[in-house]
Amino acid sequence: MKITSMRRRTGGAVLGASVLALSAFFSAPAHAAPDASCGVLAPGASATAQAAVSAACSQIGVWYSWGGGHGPTPGATYGYYDGSDPDSAHDNERKGFDCSGLMRYAYYQATGKDLLNGTADDQFRSSQAAARFSASQGTAPLLPGDLMFWGSGHVHHVAMYLGGGQMVEAYESGTHIRVAPVRTGGDYAGAVRINGSGTPTPPPANGGTTFETWGTGVRTHSTPSVRSSVVDTFPGPTQVSVQCQEHAETVSAEGYTNDIWSKLADGSWLTNIYIKGPAELPGIPDCGGSSTPPPTGGSKAHQTWGTGVRTHSEPNVNAVVVDYFAQPTTINVVCQAHAQEVTAEGYTNDAWSKLTDGSWLTNIYIEGPAWLSDVPTC
Repeated sequence: MKITSMRRRTGGAVLGASVLALSAFFSAPAHAAPDASCGVLAPGASATAQAAVSAACSQIGVWYSWGGGHGPTPGATYGYYDGSDPDSAHDNERKGFDCSGLMRYAYYQATGKDLLNGTADDQFRSSQAAARFSASQGTAPLLPGDLMFWGSGHVHHVAMYLGGGQMVEAYESGTHIRVAPVRTGGDYAGAVRINGSGTPTPPPANGGTTFETWGTGVRTHSTPSVRSSVVDTFPGPTQVSVQCQEHAETVSAEGYTNDIWSKLADGSWLTNIYIKGPAELPGIPDCGGSSTPPPTGGSKAHQTWGTGVRTHSEPNVNAVVVDYFAQPTTINVVCQAHAQEVTAEGYTNDAWSKLTDGSWLTNIYIEGPAWLSDVPTC
């Protein structure tokens, strides 16, 4: 889509790069040669755990990609810039896994069930744990397939134990999935043995896509409104089959505000706030229902363009990522300000827009002129 009258000064934070400059960097094969050191290296593991080890080892050589592996179903996906690590700036061009995405994929392949859909911190506290081991126990009680965690208070990393003092992990941006010696010092938090029992997840009904809810006491409704009759109540995280989504009633809950609702296979509706993933679910079509409601609070409705567009906590590409738009999305803009100069997609602009949720988006990714004519200065 055409963007007009963008500022073209030099300098600033550069987000884009030419395809030629990146072609050599990203020409590495998706998989390296098989690593003989990656496998079940000790006895005693269950058949499920052994299958999980095999699945994780099959990804040796695949890129680490921040946010990778957290699509609607387990598997490698393109990641995105985490807002703080310069090595992560190209993760949107690297198809792979982050640490928890790899563990999710491994146990999905082993069981046919999406047991570990969440972050490393979620997985550490998973209800699927058959046994837990403290950091002080070291690796002595561990078996291949056990998950090892790091973090003090908030868990930030997970790897899979192989036996023999080795583990397989997606370590950090700029690296590939690898085998490494176990690390039980520093902020090592302990380990979890996954209960792999249970029946495989059935395929989604009626051509829908499987997602998972979060939270407790989550309700679905007969229409996309919290005031309509309750159809079902989910006591805990539950897999749902999403048919389509649309803009409808704006809902604020759990610290989030969103006007997008998903229609499930049984015809009921669920606000996307309680579905794991971005505000607008990737790959899910529009239901063809109501259009975006008029903005409130003096904000102006605008449309983003491009894919993988991120909003930030401050008008700065190095600030924390607040939201991620996988595809063009309608946003409500409150005001705009001159701040960090950004170069991306061949444009340079120092104008940023503040959205109704308090996050900021560079005007480069908003359809219209460099300075939005209908939006006031912050």
